[in-house]
This record gives sequence, structure tokens and C-alpha cells, in this order.
Amino acid sequence: MTYRWRVAVHPNVYARNCGSRQVLDRIGDRWSVLVVLTLADGTKRYGELAQRIEGVSQKMLTQTLRALERDGLVTRTVHASVPPRVDYALTDLGRSLLDLVAGLESWATTHLDEVEAARARYDAEPR
Repeated sequence: MTYRWRVAVHPNVYARNCGSRQVLDRIGDRWSVLVVLTLADGTKRYGELAQRIEGVSQKMLTQTLRALERDGLVTRTVHASVPPRVDYALTDLGRSLLDLVAGLESWATTHLDEVEAARARYDAEPR
């Protein structure tokens, strides 16, 4: 009989190798945020995601979807059809992020003018 003892882990996002830091990196990534926001209103096909998220390369969208799937935030469903159809949707865990990422989206759009004004002031100062 084999026993495995589980050591209590105290997540610390400031620690380089802590799993919570990896989770924070994932959910804080711009492509992840945009994928989650895009999937907020339901299942999407790959092409719909690519069309909606301007500027994302095929490679980055594929990597992001795989990482979100691995982390349990997105499901990937392959339909047996010709051509094959693949759908992506948020899991319950992924949906639990919606308030957070919607808040980020709201903050960014609400404060855009202030941020742009601060950038202009900064850029105008001699460095």
C-alpha cells in the first residue's frame, strides 16, 4: 500500500515558482482576457474568436486556447462533421472569471482618456 502525504501549500503570487503565480499569469494575459470576454456570451468557433480578437495571431490564439483548456477555464468540443467543427466555451471555472475581466474591460474603457492624457504629459517631459 502506498501513501501519499499532501503538504499544505500556502499560495504566494510573489513567489516565482508558486502555482498561484502561474494562474495569475494566465488570467492576466491580454489574450486570455480577450478570449474569456469573447466567450462570455456563449460558445464560439475558432474562426469567430480569431475574427473578434483583432491582432491575435493564429499561433497565439491556439496557444492561449490550449492553455485555458489545460487550466480548466475553457472546453474544446470537436464535432464529427466534414469539415470538422471545433467549438470553445467557458467552463464554470472560466465563467467565475467574468466579473473580474469585465471589470478590467470597464476600467480600461472608462479611464482611457485619463491614461492617454498621462501618457502625453509623460512623453512631453524631457528625460
